[in-house]
Amino acid sequence: MPKIFTVDPRNPKQAIIDEIGNLLRAGGIIAYPTETFYGLGADSRNDTAIRTLFSIKGRDFDKPIPIIIGSRHNLNAFTHHIPEKGTLLMDTFWPGGLTLLFNAAPEVSSKLTAGTGKIGIRVSSHPVASRLAEAISGAITSTSANISGDVECSTSDAVIDILGDKIDAIVDGGPTPGGKGSTIVDITVDPPVTIREGVISEARITETLRKI
Repeated sequence: MPKIFTVDPRNPKQAIIDEIGNLLRAGGIIAYPTETFYGLGADSRNDTAIRTLFSIKGRDFDKPIPIIIGSRHNLNAFTHHIPEKGTLLMDTFWPGGLTLLFNAAPEVSSKLTAGTGKIGIRVSSHPVASRLAEAISGAITSTSANISGDVECSTSDAVIDILGDKIDAIVDGGPTPGGKGSTIVDITVDPPVTIREGVISEARITETLRKI
């Protein structure tokens, strides 16, 4: 069984966040709550951990893995170009359920980009997710905590049922909203393209972009 860390989803204790951060830096894989579903987390700078994550999910290496950053201050570590329309979308929807596709900085793992040269990034509105990202110097993987192609998990019990002892720990912050995942918008092209409509509707994205 994975280790269970029970946290207050609104105000997780820093000592617990630090302990989980140490586990992630050591290459551990965790499940943790976000504003949509439970995510599967690894240190975004640890290629060995990322490979393990792919294996746990049964995910093909040609499918990229998005990340959650602790705050916008961390963004420049992962991309060196932020388009004006991307800034507008960040101003409007971050923190929240919007993943933006940026041109990845050269130092970003090709395993996260799947060789596309693009990296999906969001700032989560969930305190646990954002503070875990901060605890490991800025970013944690944010793919759903499930087997690729299967239903997403909105409770820690569901994660245990699906992934069992394949992961090192579960951060139990209670049930997550579920429903839809994050909306994904590619801002490397102009006009930006909605790749997946999620908790933020494509209509809201289009309406926001009309402001420029």
